[in-house]
Amino acid sequence: MIKFGPSGNSESFYAQGLSHTEQSAKFVKDLGLDCFEYSFGRGVRMTDAKALSIGKAFREQGVEISVHAPYYINFANPAEENAEKSYNYVLESARVLKLMGGKRCVFHSATQGKMQRDEAVSLTEERLKILRDKIYEAGLQDVYYCPETMGKIAQIGTLEEIVRFCKIDEIYLPAVDFGHLNAREQGSLRTQEDYEKRLSYMIDQLGYERVKHFHVHFSKIQYSDKGEVRHLTFEDEVYGPDFEPLAAALKKLKLEPYIVSESAGTQAEDALAMKRMYEALS
Repeated sequence: MIKFGPSGNSESFYAQGLSHTEQSAKFVKDLGLDCFEYSFGRGVRMTDAKALSIGKAFREQGVEISVHAPYYINFANPAEENAEKSYNYVLESARVLKLMGGKRCVFHSATQGKMQRDEAVSLTEERLKILRDKIYEAGLQDVYYCPETMGKIAQIGTLEEIVRFCKIDEIYLPAVDFGHLNAREQGSLRTQEDYEKRLSYMIDQLGYERVKHFHVHFSKIQYSDKGEVRHLTFEDEVYGPDFEPLAAALKKLKLEPYIVSESAGTQAEDALAMKRMYEALS
């Protein structure tokens, strides 16, 4: 079943005097949402007891939880020492995710740096093969690892690159951030056909069954000639992209992803807006 939810807590969560992630489960459920993404953006700093407590709260509310691994993962860093740190960031994120009862770990793959693009992508691919082996060795293969499309042109993470990485193993599932794609492609997502083209590409390359429940991030994003600048809210009427044509494309292609709103401060409300847009389609 298709799911909608926020990335982290919106301003309205804190306005109600709430502060603990355990409270996020009921907050999201009461809004009528289905999922929640917890970010380890600045590092995996959570005790096992806290992870189990969060997992219990979300399980009781019937809300699915995912995590975002630390932002500074970079599998194209030339230094092996830094690559080792990136492996560990993903593995530790997945270990804590399992304690929470979740199944999806989103991560940023790499930054191009001073390398040629093809060289950086090839190195990232080889490192993701090593990560795959480490995942199996650690017994963490019952989690989906979701490399994310990225918004800045200097980052590794075009749709084609992410699909290439997901061909390594079925533990990899695409995390498609349509705001990022729209930003790096200078406003490319306007019509239902624009979305269908990208969704059909994934289905052709990875198969319908793998793509059916892929991971989605969605928000409107301001961009420059270098790509992403900052996340916006659904109130923005300048940058886009709009969700309605994506909703129509998902319905037409019978896809049921896990959709996470990354709007700036209104992520819960915008997740609910997306759910209502989707449900309004015949």
